[in-house]
Amino acid sequence: MMRTSKKTKTVFNIILGIFGILWISPMFFVMLNTFKTKREYNIGSLWLMPEGNHFAENVKTLMSNRVLASMGVTFLYAFFGALFAVAISMFAAYGLTKLRIGHRFFWFIVIYSGTIFPFQVYLIPIFKAYQNTGLYNTRTGMILFYTAIAIPYAMFVLRNFFLGIDSEICEAARIDGASEFQILTRIFLPMATAPLSIVFLSQFTWIWNDLMFGLTFTKSAETRPIMASLSIMGTGNAPALFIACLASSLPTLILFFILNRNFQTGFAYVAK
Repeated sequence: MMRTSKKTKTVFNIILGIFGILWISPMFFVMLNTFKTKREYNIGSLWLMPEGNHFAENVKTLMSNRVLASMGVTFLYAFFGALFAVAISMFAAYGLTKLRIGHRFFWFIVIYSGTIFPFQVYLIPIFKAYQNTGLYNTRTGMILFYTAIAIPYAMFVLRNFFLGIDSEICEAARIDGASEFQILTRIFLPMATAPLSIVFLSQFTWIWNDLMFGLTFTKSAETRPIMASLSIMGTGNAPALFIACLASSLPTLILFFILNRNFQTGFAYVAK
């Protein structure tokens, strides 16, 4: 293989550095304007330094709009929705790959078909069903929906991973007297840490950033997720909205850094 010269590396580093600065420059603009008042933002230049520190006042505005409370509700949806989806998908993937059941590929297609149709197709049927069953505008209904809609993708990834595990491992464990549940939890689960991490992270992020279903299936501030709350808040107070946008990005960033060790390894299974 040809060795990359120091000059070429330097050029590439400079180019990547420029792209990095361009990528994070909007973040600097956002953070700069969180310290301004609403009036100062409207009449001043976007890049001017603030005249004072009005960060605390903007945070109080968010508290009155229940934006921070919506973050707590959204974390509930994202965490339990992704957790339940991953758990159910793990059982489904194990059954479709290692258990002797008929028409396994057919059942795989049935489950995976949930990702084929545009998500907008689900809006009216689920909206009417939720109204008839009393799940509309409830936290339980939102968790159930996010769990169900995240299962097909999670099952697809985990099935691909489980197919790569030799079935002889299962046979040896069965001979030793292990049950199917013990095989799944004590053998497959430790081996699947990487794909489980990437699936949980991706589904958590998707649920956290969802706007369409949050607006459709909720109407009260107690159940409305963060993205729906931000859309209703509008741009009347831009500095406060900037703080809300920064705060709403923290949970997914924190989760990414927690699972970062498994991220690259797990992404390889997603790409298969």
